[in-house]
Parts: sequence; structure tokens; C-alpha cells
Amino acid sequence: MKRIFLFLATNIAVMVVMSIVLSLLGVDRFLTRSGLNLPMLMVFSLVVGFTGSIFSLLISKQMAKWSTGARIITTPSNSTELWLVDTVTKLAQRAGIGMPEVAVYQGDPNAFATGAFKNSALVAVSTGLLESMTKEEVEAVLGHEIAHIANGDMVTMTLIQGVVNTFVVFLSRVIGYAVDRALSRGNNDGPGIGYMATVLVSQIVLGIGASLIVAWFSRHREFRADAGSAKLLGSALPMQRALARLGGVEPATLPESMAALGINDKPGFMALFSSHPPIEQRIAALRDPQATAL
Repeated sequence: MKRIFLFLATNIAVMVVMSIVLSLLGVDRFLTRSGLNLPMLMVFSLVVGFTGSIFSLLISKQMAKWSTGARIITTPSNSTELWLVDTVTKLAQRAGIGMPEVAVYQGDPNAFATGAFKNSALVAVSTGLLESMTKEEVEAVLGHEIAHIANGDMVTMTLIQGVVNTFVVFLSRVIGYAVDRALSRGNNDGPGIGYMATVLVSQIVLGIGASLIVAWFSRHREFRADAGSAKLLGSALPMQRALARLGGVEPATLPESMAALGINDKPGFMALFSSHPPIEQRIAALRDPQATAL
């Protein structure tokens, strides 16, 4: 529940801050005496909606390193790190992407991939995952993360978040304008308290709905990344075994900006907010790819 709250609060905070900044700069002149200037409002909404998501994408690698304490492997210090770098190199070549940075961080079993560009991404695995899985299973997890990068999931998720943010900003102001006009009976020359209060409440409610859409799409991308791992390894069995093992342990919580691109995630307060489908469904999809639409 705390992780979901922080995610929603952060996303809404970015939009609110952008709205205030642009208002101070005079960009939000879509409220006129004759009504809403919808084209101008749409431009305003696009700027506010996409700025936060794009900014988050551009700093995703730096934030990932900072938030998890991940250590980039520049020169392998032991056989495990050497194997890890060699395996990522092999999988990246098979996937046709540039060699990502490889990192290890302290924590319970989990892994993630992040970065704004396919050819300069980051793949990180936890010490718990390395210690609890066989090399074949770890390779399957790495294949899953490489598939996320090759599929462009980081950029896709950013674009989807930007689109839903845009609609949240746009609709909240349309609703705010309608409520304000109703309360003032059309006699108010400018936005009143009804407008400001309605926009705030609408942005929160619509923001929650937007998060459901993003989470739904994230769950479907997981099936595709699992299938990508199976393709890179030439067999679905290693990924099935890795998922089965993950299903028997408590996964570490990742920062929300990376949770959607991890290998596993704790069940959320509500299943609809979860960025990952149940382990059982993912294993079933690998056994019968036709059973789940990717």
C-alpha cells in the first residue's frame, strides 16, 4: 500500500508542480471569458503530461543506481561477476542491442533493467537472486531483462504514462471549468475556488484511474519479456524454473520507477495496481503461449 501511495503521490505531484510553474509563466491562458480554449488547453496538457515521464526516463539509470546502491561491474572481481558480464554480453548480442551496464546490488531475489536508450541501458541483479538460483535460472532472468530492453519497454511505458497524464490534466480542467461555471452561474470572469478545488480532486481521482491503465499494460509486457527470454535461451524451461523458484521466495521491493521492469514484484494492495501478473499465469503462458495474448 505504501509503495502504491508513493507512486501515485509522486506522479500527481509532478503534474501539480508543472501546472503551477506553467501558470506562473502565463502558459495556461486557456481559460477565457468566452469559455475554454480547448486547443491551448491540449497543448498545456501535453507539456505537463509528458515532461515528468520523460524526465524520469532520462534520469532512470542514475536514480536506479542511487536508490538500490547498485555497483557497476567495470572489472569483474570474481568468477561470478565474470560469468555475469559474459552472459549479459552474449544475450545482448543475440538480442541485437548494445552492451548494457551490468550491476549487482545487495538485497533479496530480484532484478531489473532500466535506461532511456536500448544501446546504453542498465541490467542489475541482486545478491539474493545470484545466491538462490542456478546459473541457468539466472541466465533466464537476465534474458527477461534483456528482452525488456530489446522490446523498448522503458520508452513505451514512458509514452503510455505521458499519454494518460495528458488526459488527466486535460479532463481535470474541463471538469473544473464545468463545476466552476455551474457554481458561479456563469457570472465569474475567471476561475474561482470551485475550479481550483475540483481540478485538484479530479486530478487525484483520474490519476488513480490512469495508474490502473499503466499497470495493466505493464502486466502484459511481462508475458512478452518472459517469451523473449525463452527465445534468447532457445527454451522456455529455464524461465519456467526461475519463475517457480521466485514464486517460493519473498521478492524484494523495487523503487516504483523500476518495479514495472523487474523480474518479480510483491502483490499490491489491489491486484489491479500490480505491475506484474501472478507467477502461475506467467508459467502457464510459457507452457502454452497461445493461452495468453502478448
